[in-house]
Amino acid sequence: MAERYLAKKGVTTLEKIRVDLDRAQRAVMMERTGRRTVPQIFINNTHVGGYDDLVALDHAGGLDPLLADLTSGK
Repeated sequence: MAERYLAKKGVTTLEKIRVDLDRAQRAVMMERTGRRTVPQIFINNTHVGGYDDLVALDHAGGLDPLLADLTSGK
């Protein structure tokens, strides 16, 4: 759902880290986010959270500025 949502916002490239297949990466994710659930979404180095957090951020007006940073190279 998160991928489809981001695609509708114009995001064409995603980096996926399959924490379900790599225990070490799962440990890194949990340390960085304090969460166990997936997906955990980062835009550049900003932790957005999961899908519900992504949608809430968009509704609050905070997603578009983060996505603009992707295209501007910030």
